[in-house]
Amino acid sequence: MEVADYLGILILLLLAGGAGAAVTALGQFFGPKNPTREKRMPYESGSDPIGSPRETRFSVKFYMVAISFILFDLETVFVVPWAISWRQSEALGYGLYSFGVMFIFVAILTIGLVYEWKQGGLEWD
Repeated sequence: MEVADYLGILILLLLAGGAGAAVTALGQFFGPKNPTREKRMPYESGSDPIGSPRETRFSVKFYMVAISFILFDLETVFVVPWAISWRQSEALGYGLYSFGVMFIFVAILTIGLVYEWKQGGLEWD
């Protein structure tokens, strides 16, 4: 493949980045600027903020659920492209190898999920 093959993608990325920068700049220059004390307060789902975020300690369970979400979100990033390209890898003669690698990947994630489940990381009190 040559550089000319990627010219359309480069133009699209430049246009998208330029449009985003233009909208942000227009909002900064022409947007209303009348901040008040209430507008500067942090928004917490419609309720008044309780304490400072720097002083409040969060439960470890919150972090466990957040890390689990990110982990299995990343799993999707790897499994979906693999599933889409499965027929191509099978046609090239790498079908069994590709399946084995993905099986090991999913097995490791499953072991981690079972471990987290046994440790009580998925229970929300």
